Amino acid sequence: MTAARLLAEIRDFHDFRNARQLTAYAGLNPRQYQSGSSVYRKTRLSKTGNGNLRHALYLPAIVAKNHNPIIRAFCQRLTDRGLSKMAVVGAAMRKLLVLAYGVIKTDSTFDPEFALKEVCMA
Repeated sequence: MTAARLLAEIRDFHDFRNARQLTAYAGLNPRQYQSGSSVYRKTRLSKTGNGNLRHALYLPAIVAKNHNPIIRAFCQRLTDRGLSKMAVVGAAMRKLLVLAYGVIKTDSTFDPEFALKEVCMA
């Protein structure tokens, strides 16, 4: 169901030069708040992109965070660094989107060993 929603919302993955452009389109890129040199707030998701795409990735990210070994290891590392639960979910949403982008853009099957190696290196 999620794959169908992703394909419906994105239409052509080849319109994006890289995964960074796609995450910005989805509004899953970080947005930092800064005012002058003294006022800082926590970094948040920009949410300036496609809300339907974020909505389609939310529940799959929660499930992947609990059951997918690749995403679970990624989320555990972020939790250990002190990120809030919602920040970890947002990062999991972005990771799922980037993995889908890589699979479709390279026209290859998903390789969990490669994805696990990339997560451990990051």
